Amino acid sequence: MNPMFPARLTSLSLAILSIAAVSCAAQPGPQPAAQQPLSQQPLAPPRPQARPPFGPPMRSPEVQADGRVTFRLRAPGAQEVVLNRDGAPPVAMTKDEQGIWSVTTEPLTPDIYSYTFRVDGLSLADPTNPLIKPSVAGGNQSLVHVPGPASLPWQRNDVPQGVIHRHFFKSGIIGDQREFYVYTPPGYNPNSATRYPVLYLLHGMTDDASAWTTAGRAHIILDNLIAQGKARPMLVVNPLGYGTPNPATDFGAVRDPARRQKSADNFSASVLNEIIPQVENAYRVIKDRQARAITGLSMGGAQSLSIGLNHPERFAWVGSFSGAFVMLGEPAKALPAVDARINGQTRLLWIACGSEDFLLNSNRSYRDWLKKQGVQFTYVEPPGGHTWMVWRRNLAEFAPLLFR
Repeated sequence: MNPMFPARLTSLSLAILSIAAVSCAAQPGPQPAAQQPLSQQPLAPPRPQARPPFGPPMRSPEVQADGRVTFRLRAPGAQEVVLNRDGAPPVAMTKDEQGIWSVTTEPLTPDIYSYTFRVDGLSLADPTNPLIKPSVAGGNQSLVHVPGPASLPWQRNDVPQGVIHRHFFKSGIIGDQREFYVYTPPGYNPNSATRYPVLYLLHGMTDDASAWTTAGRAHIILDNLIAQGKARPMLVVNPLGYGTPNPATDFGAVRDPARRQKSADNFSASVLNEIIPQVENAYRVIKDRQARAITGLSMGGAQSLSIGLNHPERFAWVGSFSGAFVMLGEPAKALPAVDARINGQTRLLWIACGSEDFLLNSNRSYRDWLKKQGVQFTYVEPPGGHTWMVWRRNLAEFAPLLFR
């Protein structure tokens, strides 16, 4: 999502149903007659079947064997319902006599797709689908997984699995309570002498710290890569990527250049002085720049490039996926000390941006500037736009290059 051009922010209206139960005390009455044997008692008439309070059962999304997906939404009073799906134009849905709106796609390529419904102009997640990607701005997105072959990096396979840990802390730099997630690889033992490298993996604008788990499936990608011997076992840390204490409402920190810079400085300081020390105190990791990598998507891509290249004494491996470099401004100001001398410190600088991404021009501008500075790096333009379908593949390509 482009931070300089704020997306339409939507709020999900939640209806809360309150049910009051009233109990009635039994009144005294005449004593019952002698009980008849069960065999002589008349059969009670069958109770009428209770009607479900919200209509008959409904399934959404429904993934069919050929990859087609049917989306449904019960909204009898709606005038118009539209499906917005990742990587596709909006599609109008049709309503049946029960007030259920539905649409079925053509066969989809195996992947994980985010989607929402637009109901009379209001965007909302699928209320019958528990798979969501939370948003700090409200209006969560639903996710549908179209399964594919075991060779897909995000497809869960019968391999050893790592563990995801959730941490909370009070940030003295940013001034709020916040969280970060840590993935430990299969076989990690806090009592072992083995120590591991760490990848700091950053999310994009409006995402929260869980995004690389819920939508990115980073833990599954790492499980598969490690099992195949393609990636070195490593920890992965996902911090909350905002330098302001109220990211859900304080979008002035994005629009105003001075406040945006302050937010970026706060986040960078929090990563370097709060999160890294906590990780290195709590886990068995290698405490050395050669064992630290940083990358991210969109906003997180810009942050990782800025933090990694401005602090080569802390990171030897730096990446960016669809970096929102418009947040950084001119590269000479954002990376004032970056020139050919950094080649002796950075083991890898890897920049990717989809060929249909709306941030492609700013990524090419940074690419060209780095070339003029004599900086060595790898630049790729895979097919696709500004979507998780591209970023999952970026991670699956980037992670095997680390700590070699």
